Amino acid sequence: MTQFRQRPGTKSAVRIFPDPFPDITAFDAIIRSLILKNALGCTPYRSAKVNHPPVQRVREMYTAKFVYRDTNGKQIGRGSEVYNTIEGYQNGIAAVISNMANRAAHGGKVKHLLSADLFSVTLKCHDPNGELYFLSVARDRLTLSSYSDDEIRKRVGIWADGVSG
Repeated sequence: MTQFRQRPGTKSAVRIFPDPFPDITAFDAIIRSLILKNALGCTPYRSAKVNHPPVQRVREMYTAKFVYRDTNGKQIGRGSEVYNTIEGYQNGIAAVISNMANRAAHGGKVKHLLSADLFSVTLKCHDPNGELYFLSVARDRLTLSSYSDDEIRKRVGIWADGVSG
C-alpha cells in the first residue's frame, strides 16, 4: 500500500477564533477590509499574461440553516441551503422563509437558525517574496495553507490577533 509522503516546503496552519462571527455583516466586513486595506502587505503579480490583485477571492460559500416547527413548537423538519455569494445567501433566506409551498410541505413554520449558519471565503495572496499562499476564513476559524516562509504565518497571526467575531 502506498504511503502518503509529506512534500517539502509547503505548510498549513489553523487558528480557531475565540468567538465566531455573529453574522454575515461582521464576517464580510473583515474580508472586505483584508482585501481593500491589504493588511498582509501582499503585492500584485502577473501570471500567464494576466494581472492579479494582491489579494483575491477564489472561493466563497455561505450556508443558511433552517428548522421547521409545528404549532406546538416541536421540530418537524430542517434544511440548509448553500450559496456562492452574500447576495444569494441573503436573498435565499428570504425566499425560503416566504416559500408557502415549502412551508405547507413541511407542515409548519420555518425559522432561520442564524447561529448555525456557516460562512467561508478562500483568498489567494501574493507575498512580497513572490510566494502564493491561501487564506481560508470561516465563521469560526482561519486556515493558512500552501506557504513555506514562516514570516507569512507570523504576519497572518498578527493580523488575526486584531480580528474578533
